[in-house]
Amino acid sequence: MSTTAKDPRPSVLNVPNQITAARLILALVDFVLMVFGQYPIAFVVFLVAASTDWLDGYYARRYGQVTKLGRVCDPFVDKVIVCGLFIFLAVIPESGIKAWMAVLVVARELLVTTLRTFIEGSGGDFSAKSSGKWKMVLQCIAIGVSLAVLSCGGLKAPLWMQWLLVASVWIAIISTIQSGIAYVLAAWGSIVD
Repeated sequence: MSTTAKDPRPSVLNVPNQITAARLILALVDFVLMVFGQYPIAFVVFLVAASTDWLDGYYARRYGQVTKLGRVCDPFVDKVIVCGLFIFLAVIPESGIKAWMAVLVVARELLVTTLRTFIEGSGGDFSAKSSGKWKMVLQCIAIGVSLAVLSCGGLKAPLWMQWLLVASVWIAIISTIQSGIAYVLAAWGSIVD
């Protein structure tokens, strides 16, 4: 009589990966809403996508469902959401986000991804840093405030919202630069060898 051993590896179709896939779908829905100028709905969809960002990772660690696919897809989806919305918002003058800001955000993500690939491909560890996590939070806040201002009519939004927009966007950009520098410094020893 043969006994079948239970596979200890979690399924790639587990709950955390399903949450990540749902976030990717929400990002694509948000992009379509942006094309049609449906900013209030885009704001709500973005809030759902951003607020569930922590959920997939927490669930995967809590219930032992971490997969290689999830480790690749989760940060990829984060980048799609943030970079995509920065690009979409950069073409709307009232969004508070300029084209150079979107380029900076995308360039930082490409740089860090390249460094991570190089270092981890060489057997090193290039785990996420707290500055990178805070950068993501601050970028999401800037995107959320920008969508809220657009939902209130852009320049017709209350003055306090417009000031909050300027502050949140600049804090997100400064954080993007700072975290990019932190990752470069962390990788420097591996790069110059």
